[in-house]
Amino acid sequence: GGSAAALTVAFAARLGAMVARCSPAWSDAAGVVAQASAIGDRAVALAHTDGRAWDEALTALRDAESAKSDDPRKGFALEQKLEAAAAAPLEIASLGADTAHLAALASDVGEPTYRADAAAAAALAAGGASAAAHLVRVNLGVRSSDPRLVRARASEDAAHEIAARLRESHR
Repeated sequence: GGSAAALTVAFAARLGAMVARCSPAWSDAAGVVAQASAIGDRAVALAHTDGRAWDEALTALRDAESAKSDDPRKGFALEQKLEAAAAAPLEIASLGADTAHLAALASDVGEPTYRADAAAAAALAAGGASAAAHLVRVNLGVRSSDPRLVRARASEDAAHEIAARLRESHR
């Protein structure tokens, strides 16, 4: 799931970069292209990181379930692996929100012909952020007040608000 969320954010970032590249009159377009490209590259890297971290957490979980001892070190190791498995989705959610912000900027200032593409980028970014926030909750099994979950949900909410605003502006 985390890899799919990361790749969705990467696609969204690339789409936002396309809108900026197609806006020659926009003086800050090159900066938006650079930011969106960096987000896309990071999201692709996180797709790989997430898969490895989840595999390690799953192995540790299986080992803990099959172990007969109450060795606290095994519990600590499992907790560390689960935290590592939640780190990538937390960052993916944040990148989703950042991508949605760039898409909004591209929609507001970029070439009007591509506003629908900017809205699509924000919608994709919101979907990726939402999936990633869900994985943070599941991977950590945390309370709703956990600061990591609060951050993931804030990223999710921000991305969804932007996507909804852009969607409404095109009706």
